[in-house]
Amino acid sequence: MSGRRTCGGLVVLGLLAAACGPTGSGAGPDGRPTGSAAGFPMVVEDCAGVRTTFEAPARRIVTSNASGLELLLRLGASDRVIGTGFPPGRGALPKGLAAQAAEVPVLGRTVIPKERLLGSGADVYLETFSSMGGMGGDNTVPGPEEYRAAGIKVVQLRSTACASIREGPRNDLSDVTDDIRRLGALTDTSERADALVDAMEGKISAVRRALGDLPESRRPTYFVFDFDGGTEQPMAVCGKQVANAVIRLAGARNVFGDCDSDHKQVGWEDVVEKNPDWIQLAVRNRGSAASDDRAFDEAEKFLKSFPATRGLTAVEEGRFLRIRSERTTIAGVGNADTVEQIARTVHADRFEGGR
Repeated sequence: MSGRRTCGGLVVLGLLAAACGPTGSGAGPDGRPTGSAAGFPMVVEDCAGVRTTFEAPARRIVTSNASGLELLLRLGASDRVIGTGFPPGRGALPKGLAAQAAEVPVLGRTVIPKERLLGSGADVYLETFSSMGGMGGDNTVPGPEEYRAAGIKVVQLRSTACASIREGPRNDLSDVTDDIRRLGALTDTSERADALVDAMEGKISAVRRALGDLPESRRPTYFVFDFDGGTEQPMAVCGKQVANAVIRLAGARNVFGDCDSDHKQVGWEDVVEKNPDWIQLAVRNRGSAASDDRAFDEAEKFLKSFPATRGLTAVEEGRFLRIRSERTTIAGVGNADTVEQIARTVHADRFEGGR
């Protein structure tokens, strides 16, 4: 990922003035929109290639879960959000964003019930995953005709919704930054979107400079241990998952990066065969730093006591990283921070001050 912006990887087709230049009336001499009408109509494409046209910025948005909500809050579009499902837990967001999130009506503690979503008055439903109906909800997902009848247009976060059907492994965060820019255009916050992307790219560029021309042989192997995913059979993050890009950009090698999926259940014998150099203790938000630390302790204790893993190189040498799952496997602004944290840990000698 570099500072040069192109339109090739964006899902907004041809009419995204904020990132791709002028599209007609309302564009200034530098190609950026000068008013809320600039850049519209715009077309957004979903994972299946279905195109949706927007004549004006979104005004009433419902988000399917906390990750989409967080992106909109970071864009300064909190006044556009009228409801969410899977709300962020305590401690999941920085203090300022948490206060804003607390003002958003919760339409569903998990998946939003279909009738409530369709009757929400939203003009846009922001969907983080393409199969939210299989994630704890007791209602079926609305069909295209039901959305149309309710006046709701569906926008997917392609970085996560399309992960399982993308071609090849994910080696950069362009899908994530494309989502941010597209949401910026859709909510008339393109300037803020550019600033968020520039900050992410700046952090990743700094890591790239520190690592230099790092040969493949110097990249340590890395395993994300999803402690909350279960300990009987570990759930591996594969090449199509955003975590693979995070690990790659940090100068490491995902031990399961060659599996052609986003996630895959594996056996402990597979982990033993890989014998990773580093293990990330990935736990989900527990609501406080102290609670998170206890969960990290439990994950580490398991690996040190479990017969199949206590002899792993990373376990014997204490090469653990304590990074919450959400910062690695869920697309967002924090992915760049995780790249930096991993790189500073596994390549401490290349950074001033070490770890």
